[in-house]
Parts: sequence; structure tokens; C-alpha cells
Amino acid sequence: MGKKFFGTDGVRGLANSGVMEPQNVLKLGMAAGKYFMRENGRRHSVVIGKDTRLSGYMIEPALVAGFTAVGMDVRLFGPLPTPGVSMMTRSLRADLGVMITASHNKFHDNGIKFFGPDGKKLSDSAEAEIEKLMQQGLEEGLATGANLGRAKRYDNAQARYIEIVKATFPRRITLNGLRIVLDCANGAAYKTAPATLWELGASEVITIGTDPDGTNINALCGSTHTDALSKAVLEHKADIGIALDGDADRLIMCDEKGKIVDGDQLLALMAIGWKQTNRLSRNGIVATVMSNLGLERRLGDEKLELIRTDVGDRYVAARMRQDGYNVGGEQSGHILMTDFSPTGDGTIAALQVLAEIIRKDKPASEVLDLFTAVPQLLKNVRYSGQNPLEIKSVQSAIKDAHAQMGRSGRILVRASGTEPLIRVMAEGDDFAAVQSVTDGLVGVIENAL
Repeated sequence: MGKKFFGTDGVRGLANSGVMEPQNVLKLGMAAGKYFMRENGRRHSVVIGKDTRLSGYMIEPALVAGFTAVGMDVRLFGPLPTPGVSMMTRSLRADLGVMITASHNKFHDNGIKFFGPDGKKLSDSAEAEIEKLMQQGLEEGLATGANLGRAKRYDNAQARYIEIVKATFPRRITLNGLRIVLDCANGAAYKTAPATLWELGASEVITIGTDPDGTNINALCGSTHTDALSKAVLEHKADIGIALDGDADRLIMCDEKGKIVDGDQLLALMAIGWKQTNRLSRNGIVATVMSNLGLERRLGDEKLELIRTDVGDRYVAARMRQDGYNVGGEQSGHILMTDFSPTGDGTIAALQVLAEIIRKDKPASEVLDLFTAVPQLLKNVRYSGQNPLEIKSVQSAIKDAHAQMGRSGRILVRASGTEPLIRVMAEGDDFAAVQSVTDGLVGVIENAL
């Protein structure tokens, strides 16, 4: 069954337009509520968190109207990281968890992520069933009278989340002596992440991106704009830098020399470190097709496997659950450690990396440099109308590019699941060949539009 509204990570788009218009959000809430209200004879509940976008004030009440209209009780968290909503869905025994966020996108976008009662992201089939309910009409089965849902604020969510996150940090280790630069992207973790690091003993926490105004989320800060992080680490002579994205499920780090460390290096660190301490549940980890070939080779040196999935942390999580892996993630910084959380958590991942650095008693620049990345280029082509990947000339060019690279590298051309973009990625030992193939494919796609 196809899906119209859901992408690779929930529903996302320009706020107050298309699927993110209030009337569509209301219908989405009604449909999701009906889908999760399977048991009769008891009240059902949903928890809702959000990041700091201005449009959250529009989308939140639309969702509340939808859920209460079908008889669901609503608890509102306010700003809270996406993984916090996942955790609190389980902790409060809610039937459904909802996060209002467009993650790393600019402030004018917004989105909605759903979590089942187990705190895990919904399956493709569940999302398709919710869309089917939207299309069938929602006039029947509405609650009336005392059966209407009730909505209330839940003021303890941030404090409870901080305590859950702190409990994942090894008890015999402290952050004492560390000077840390923390960039919260003016997003959902602007209060929780600084408090967590400080309460775990960090000597100094220098913050960036902790003054949200509704329009500055991810604006030249956070995990997708790391220049400010590098500059601050050098300026303050910090031991390490941490950058989260707008909803704090993604992590990028920076060593004391100002060098940015992506998710692939962090995955290598956790895989090798956890193997050495017998904490790795399987002889390998799960990542996506975007992870660098250098990571795969480094893990191979350690006799560890790299299992690849489609792009999207939900696909990584699904494969981890299916085969029993407890470490996985994406080059972009989604790091999943299912011993602690059913979804990616940037703050928890940062704490585990810090624990490895402290155990090794070496500078971050030595601990976080585990392999040399193979030259990799990623370019985006924005489009409107027909998907360029459906055009025969583009398909033919992609086939020729694979033949050109052969076994010396990899090529990946895919449509973004969150924006109208075609992402063209190539990697290999010969940078000139990588650049040639990438530019050639981009040119063919642009000419086909």
C-alpha cells in the first residue's frame, strides 16, 4: 500500500502548506488516534512533544483537536528531544507518542513523528493504514459528551528525561575536568542537554544555540552547520565539542583541534570499544548505504561486519531489532544504542563517546580518528513535478556510472524522503573519478528537469 503523506521519517513539509496545513494535521491526529484506539472499555492517551519552531504553536492545537475528537486524552510536554518523547511514551504507558519537528530542516518547515506504545517508530504498514483511515473519511465514530478526550500540560517531562539520560552514563566515571562546547541548534534540547552535562560533573559547559526564538532553529548552528562549534572549541580551548540537531536525535562532534567528527567515526568508536568490553551483542553494527567505505574497511580489520540498510534511522532500527544488533546509526549522526533507547538519542550517544574518551585517557583527536575516509561526494538536485529517477535518460546515466566505477567505489542515487531532492553520492579511492561521476550524473539530472 502506497503512502502519500509519510516519508522516511514521519510527515514533513512547509508549515501551513500541503500536508502541514492545520486541517490536514487535524485529520492526521484523528486517523492516528483511531488506529491506536484498538481496545474498548478504557481511556486511551497520547503524549506530544515539540521542538522550538514557531509553527509548533499552530500544529500542536490541531493535533490536540484531532486526538480529543476521537476520545484520546492528551498530555503535552512542550519542548523535548525526540528520543525523550519515545522514552516517555513507554514510561507513561501511552498508546501513542507524537513529536512535532522537522529535525534538521530550516524553521519554516515542520513535521510529525509518531511512536507506538513501545516507543518505536511506526512501520511502513502502520503509516499506510493511518493514511487509509484519512482517505476513508473520519465522520463516523467521533466522541461526544463525556467521551471527548481531555488535554493537559505535563510539566515534569524534561526533568524525567534528564534523569533517564544521566542513568545511561557509567557510574564510576565523571565528566569532571572536561571543558565542553555544546551546540543545541536552538532546538528541543536547549535546556536538557546543558543540564545533563553539568549534573554529570563537567567542569565547564560552553553553550551555543540555546536561545530559541521560534525562527532560529538550525540557523548556522547545530549538527548541520558546525563552523560555530569548531570556532568555539578552539577559542575556549575546550576538550571536545558536541553538536545536536533541532530535535536532538542526531550528533556530530568536534575534537580539541577543531576537526569535525561525523557519525561514521562515532560508530567505529562504539563498535570497537564495545567489542573490547564484550558489550557488542553481535559481531558487527548496522548502518546505511551512505556510510563511508572507510568505515566498512576499518570494521573489517577488527573482524566486524557492517550491515547496510536504506537511508533512515527507522530502517537501521528495524534491522537492529530483527537481527539483535545493539549499535547502529547513520553518517549524519543518528547513533542508535538499543541498550538505552529504542530510537537515536544525540545526548546519550555523546555521553557514551565521552565515556570511551575518558576510559582511554587520551585527547579526543586521538580517540576519534579511527580510519581515513574514502573520498566521498554528495550533491543534491532540487526538482518539482516528475521524479527525475523515473526518466529513462537518468536511469541510463546511472547504469553507465556504475559500470564506470566498477569495484573501485560505490554510487548511490536516491530521492530524499523529506524534501524534493535527488541525492547523488559517489565514493572511491580515486577522487578525480568520484568527482567526474558525481558531476556527470548531476548534469544529466538537471538537463532532464
